[in-house]
Amino acid sequence: MELLHKYLKQVDFDSYEDFNENFSIIEPEKFNFAFDVVDYWADKEPEKTALVYVDDFGNKKTFTFLDIKKLSCQAANYFLSKGIGKSDVVLLTLKHAHHYWYLSVGLHRIGAICVPATEQLKSKDFEYRFYSANVKMAICIGLEDHLDDIELAISNIGRDVAKAYVGGFPSREGWDNIDLALAAMSDVYEKPDDFPCDGDLMLMYFTSGTSGNPKIVAHNYKYPLGHITTAYYWSACENNGLHYSVAETGWAKCAWSKIYGQWLCGCAVLVHDMESFNPQNLLGMMESQPITSFCAPPTIFRFLIREDLDGRDFNHIKHMTTAGEPLNAEVYNIWHKKTGIKIREGFGQSESVIIAGTFKWMEPKPGSLGKPNALYNIKMVDENGKFAATGDVGQISIMLDGGKIPIGLFQEYYQDAERTYDTFATGVYYTGDLAVMDEQGFLWFEGRSDDVIKTSGYRVGPFEVESALMRHPAVMECAITGVPDEIRGQVLKASIVLNKGFAPSDELKVEIQNFVKAITAPYKYPRVIEFLEELPKTFNGKIKRFVLRNK
Repeated sequence: MELLHKYLKQVDFDSYEDFNENFSIIEPEKFNFAFDVVDYWADKEPEKTALVYVDDFGNKKTFTFLDIKKLSCQAANYFLSKGIGKSDVVLLTLKHAHHYWYLSVGLHRIGAICVPATEQLKSKDFEYRFYSANVKMAICIGLEDHLDDIELAISNIGRDVAKAYVGGFPSREGWDNIDLALAAMSDVYEKPDDFPCDGDLMLMYFTSGTSGNPKIVAHNYKYPLGHITTAYYWSACENNGLHYSVAETGWAKCAWSKIYGQWLCGCAVLVHDMESFNPQNLLGMMESQPITSFCAPPTIFRFLIREDLDGRDFNHIKHMTTAGEPLNAEVYNIWHKKTGIKIREGFGQSESVIIAGTFKWMEPKPGSLGKPNALYNIKMVDENGKFAATGDVGQISIMLDGGKIPIGLFQEYYQDAERTYDTFATGVYYTGDLAVMDEQGFLWFEGRSDDVIKTSGYRVGPFEVESALMRHPAVMECAITGVPDEIRGQVLKASIVLNKGFAPSDELKVEIQNFVKAITAPYKYPRVIEFLEELPKTFNGKIKRFVLRNK
């Protein structure tokens, strides 16, 4: 933990209370992840494993920190040769390709802004991103449809965007093959006197946007330091360990679980290049690879608990975490019963590092988000702007003490000064997520602030009802929304995807309604039930409630 000692006043704690009271980051001057973390390990322990890449066809490749240093220096020299420099924006849509790690670090070396994105984007999505972020270069996986969509988007915005691809795609006019391009570059890049650092913009994400166009969340060069709390205290990543997260590179969860905090801890990351999600392949990877910690969203665990887990050996996995959406207590309980492993939930946003979590000293409370991260001053704020009392619903909010934006929280909405000002001007960052804090300080998720349903004078958060529904054996996935009602104002509607072996029927609707009435307050039962083949979701798997509300 030598590197962590460089950035923390105290590294290890005896309890959450000790962590909450005494945790503090030593803010370095001129911090740059490429020079201060990647190069640190490359120079100190050149053969230390940084990344293990595997795919579904048995291919495997291991990268040391020295490999990452050399490849990222080649990437830096390549970008400079393409006219990419400080503050230029480069979009990476690389799915699970190992190129992401050294290309992004190469961008960090020269001060170009890295914008990860999902390969599921289509031409109109690329067009919006190219235009709104003034993208100067795009690098993608080598799929013909993907290249076609990018070319169409570039044509529609009417200006040049440099283009490159990874993988075995045949050569294409106007496109660079990254492997060939990097091979022609020097693997030495001297650190300049004016290297990018601190408040310079480093990384940006387009938020998932369940309604309207996505916003562009911009992080500075101190952002990786905030992920020490994500990786070391929540995911329990360890020096010389191997952390496996299923997140693709296009999502902020990759920054959470596959690079910054992990490498600060000296922990390698496992990159599983999945052709498509297959529960059996994932379970096989969890068993066969010597991973020490694992993270997946609740959606993945919902699939895994329906597989035959008898005889599976996960003894090498010391710690499991989940984030991205709330974890239903029923999923936690089934997984724990079948495997003996506790899942530790975490909560955060593209705008932040982990905001709350079941940290490594804590005993999980099934269905709870955990407790606030000591990095932030977290308060629950009610709809009147007052601090919510214990047990009352409030919005999870970060106090900007002295008006200062803390490490790990985004610096701005890119090229949107008005929105940025409005967000931070009050001295409070409102997450938009509602929760209840209990007497022990645990947070219980209620829903997004615009998802709360008012029915017959009651305020109902969808997650509580969804958790009740998930306990019924017929329910695989569900979402609760409000629909207009002349008498009650709104009533609850449940959109349900059924498990195998169950068929939609009026009898099943009544059975589910009575089931919910029996385990939670009667006013919370769904008066309207619809059965669907699938729920509408954003690219990163979050349910589009506004689509269900407008049906």
